[in-house]
Order: sequence, then C-alpha cells, then structure tokens
Amino acid sequence: MIDTHAHLDGEEFAEDLEEVIQRAKDAGVEKIFVPGICLKDTPHLLEVCQAHPNYLYPMLGLHPENIMDEDYHQVLDQLEQMIASSSSIPIIAVGEVGLDLYWDATHKEEQMEVFEHQIRWAEKYGLPLMIHSRNAHAELMEIMERHRDSNLSGVFHCFTGSEEEAHDLLSFPNFMIGIGGVLTFKKSPLREVVKNAIPLSRIVLETDSPYMAPVPNRGKRNESAFVKFVAEKLAEIYEQDFDTIAHQTTENALKVFQKVIFFDKNEKFPHI
Repeated sequence: MIDTHAHLDGEEFAEDLEEVIQRAKDAGVEKIFVPGICLKDTPHLLEVCQAHPNYLYPMLGLHPENIMDEDYHQVLDQLEQMIASSSSIPIIAVGEVGLDLYWDATHKEEQMEVFEHQIRWAEKYGLPLMIHSRNAHAELMEIMERHRDSNLSGVFHCFTGSEEEAHDLLSFPNFMIGIGGVLTFKKSPLREVVKNAIPLSRIVLETDSPYMAPVPNRGKRNESAFVKFVAEKLAEIYEQDFDTIAHQTTENALKVFQKVIFFDKNEKFPHI
C-alpha cells in the first residue's frame, strides 16, 4: 500500500516519528507521500524526507489556507526555484494546492490565482498535482477546464463529494481520486458514491495524517498505518480481497507519481 497524503513533517509527529513510520511499515505501507503547504515549513519537510529515503517522498506547494500568511508572490517564486533548482531533488508532485472556501471566501480570487499559477508549474516541470478542494467544486472545475488539453495528472485529494462531482473529476483521465478515513465513518454517504460512481482503477489511498483518522481510531491522531482500515472498507465495498485493493491502489498511485520510480533507483536522496 501507499499512503499518498500524510503530513508527517508536522509537529504532531515530532516526538515519535520513527515509531509512526515503523508502524506504517508493519501495516504494509510501502511508501508515504508528504505534501508541502507553505514556504517556511519546506526545509523541515525536505529534511524529514531525506532522513527516510525511498520511503518518504516530498511534494512542494502553497496550500490555499496559507496564501495570505506572507507575500504569496514572493513565496511562489521561492517555491518554484526549489522545484526548478535541480532535477535530482526528489520532488514528486506540486502540492498541496487548490481551493478552500469552507471557512472564508474573502480571498477566493487570490486562491484561484495562486492555484492556477501552480498548475502552470505542473505543466512546465511535468509533475502531477495534489489538489485540495473544499466547498469550491464549481471554481475548481472552472480552472481545470482551462487546462483540460494540457495532459495534467494528479490526485483530487480527500474526496467526499457527490456522484455528480465524482463524474466531473473522473472526466480528467490522468487523475485519481484520493479516499481516506471518511469512507469508514458510519453515516458517511461516501460509501455509496464510491460504490456507484468511482471505479477501483481510479482510487488511491490516503490518510491526511494527522487528521481524519478512520474508524476504529476516529477522533485520535491519524497516522499512515491506519490506511489499512480504508483499504479494508474498500475491499468490503468492491467485494474484493484486501490484497487486490492494496495492489490496485498502489499501481494507481505509481501511475500518477512516476518520479517515485525514478528516485527508487537511487540508494538515497541527494543532499538537500
């Protein structure tokens, strides 16, 4: 299995990261992808991933909730310099990027500008996108439609939408849909949406650790080992065995994050 989205560089894991990683390995997690959300935390993100070569893989991006923390034009310039500085730096994707209008839509235009700017990075450097979208489906589709013919790839992270929204996202053939702990919640409508509208060939596993832990650990700190509970629920929904789910979702992830295969050929990441 691959956990395609876990914030293991966060302070929530400062005291026991090694134990968290060992539990993930024991649970059958082969790789973990770690998204960036802001400039100031990026050096630590890269250090954490460098300390666990061929297991933790970094993404770089500016999260929509963080765009007003600093001058985002300068932040974007510096992040792009990091992505462009050397092809040997193991940046596997542009992310976590996108739109979030859940708490406040005041800066919607700025969010859309920053998101589109980072989409252009993906196009320029041939990287997939890790896309966050909350309460912003119409705006997301507006921007994505402008880039439909540019051969973008990536993941629509933390999907919890409707069958219609799933259909919209699946119309972008090089994208997968990230499914996490919400799938296991007792009253979640996501189970029916997955069953009726999303083929297994288009799903990747994720935890979004430390957030949204699945049942039976709901309410606790999430960690990558818990991705197995998401896989178990998918096996139930699709009426497949666990190994089939693990194999197919891993294959789906590697289809999108192709640089992982490239970097796996090196014994260790270069000095960052």
